[in-house]
Amino acid sequence: MKSYLEITLLPNPEVGINFLWSKVFQQIHLGLVEIKDDQGYVAVGISFPDYVTGEKYSVLGGKLRFFAQDEATLNQFNAGKWLSRLSDYVHCTSIRPVPEKITGYAIYQREQPKTNKERLARRYAKRHNVDYETALVCYSEMAHKNITTPFIRLKSLSGDQEFCLWIKKTMAAEPLGSTFSSYGLSATASVPEF
Repeated sequence: MKSYLEITLLPNPEVGINFLWSKVFQQIHLGLVEIKDDQGYVAVGISFPDYVTGEKYSVLGGKLRFFAQDEATLNQFNAGKWLSRLSDYVHCTSIRPVPEKITGYAIYQREQPKTNKERLARRYAKRHNVDYETALVCYSEMAHKNITTPFIRLKSLSGDQEFCLWIKKTMAAEPLGSTFSSYGLSATASVPEF
């Protein structure tokens, strides 16, 4: 990854950061969908430079970086166009070269924790040919699992359902891959950290 641009969410007492992340990321996803290839991948990866992992919870912070192998790919994505209606709430830098001095590499990937007992029970009932009530009893006895991974609440434009996009960060020893999902995430490709 040789080029990047950065978006900063501007503090606003009237608009919470989680609501703002939701609106910003919805637009980013639409923009990335526009540039995906025939296999459904994009050549733009993202990172959250202020990502903080804690024991009880983690946060994404207030910044987002887009990375690509070249400036042309970021120009094709055109972040300014997709975020123009949110210009009062975000600041977008120009495209810059990635600094030579970096602190390492990270993989930002989607995590899908199993947290909804009702959904899990419906799925179990369907797969194992048992009634829903029996399956629900099994899942009600499960210990509550505390998820510390930060997430962005999004709305599916195809199904009109809300869902959480959990984003997990893992450090990597070296640069890996260069293809990402239409969320800018990947389980196998890394982006530079600085």
